[in-house]
Amino acid sequence: MSSSIIRPYGDTTGDGMVQVSFTLPIPHDKKAEGAALQLARKMGLEPAMLVHAKSMGEGFTFFVVYGSSTHLVNLDDVHVTEREYPLLSAKDVNLAIKKTLRRKLVVVGACIGTDAHTVGIDAILNIKGFAGEKGLEYYREITVVNLGAQVLVPELVEQARAEKADAVLVSQVVTQKDAHIHNTTQMSAAFREAYPAGTVPVLIAGGPRFEDGSEAALGVDRIFGRGTTPGEVASYLVHEMTTRKGMHP
Repeated sequence: MSSSIIRPYGDTTGDGMVQVSFTLPIPHDKKAEGAALQLARKMGLEPAMLVHAKSMGEGFTFFVVYGSSTHLVNLDDVHVTEREYPLLSAKDVNLAIKKTLRRKLVVVGACIGTDAHTVGIDAILNIKGFAGEKGLEYYREITVVNLGAQVLVPELVEQARAEKADAVLVSQVVTQKDAHIHNTTQMSAAFREAYPAGTVPVLIAGGPRFEDGSEAALGVDRIFGRGTTPGEVASYLVHEMTTRKGMHP
């Protein structure tokens, strides 16, 4: 097998073993378990073993299935967005902002729409930070305005204009029915309508369900996914600011 073609690993190399979980809208009984196994086989698991089944209220059952996947992955067909900027220390971020803007960089952050999960945005903005890194509030040359949860898009635009924001960070954790896509697209359109061409703040969206490389489709400058640290965001802001100014950090 080519080194660029791989299979999942479970007990032994190349056995293809994977574990998947899902919910079916049927009550838990033997027929429901058979339906779960049929779905697993259609997903390419053969043989498939049902390792867990539990009722999730009236008319719903949660399943965990373990089996060998018949599908292969071609690494040559995997395309991801590589980080094109260096990771900077807090000191270097502050120096670059001072050199480029000659004032503090203003960042406005919020969870938009009905999203009430502030853990992600707080991990990036609050001084306590995430993964051992201090949040953007720690940076001497960054002014942070955290609007919290369930912020309507018009309110976000109004606050960004009032604060003269250089960058706007929105977090989207609640993603039912692709709410994160709808909310982010609405947000980017609102900013482009409210600002003259070429003056829109740097628009950043973060959350676990955004597709890698979807910035253009959503109308934002950057997407950050699960596990992003404050240092990555701060370094990107420096990169974007200096690029817009035609300078080097």
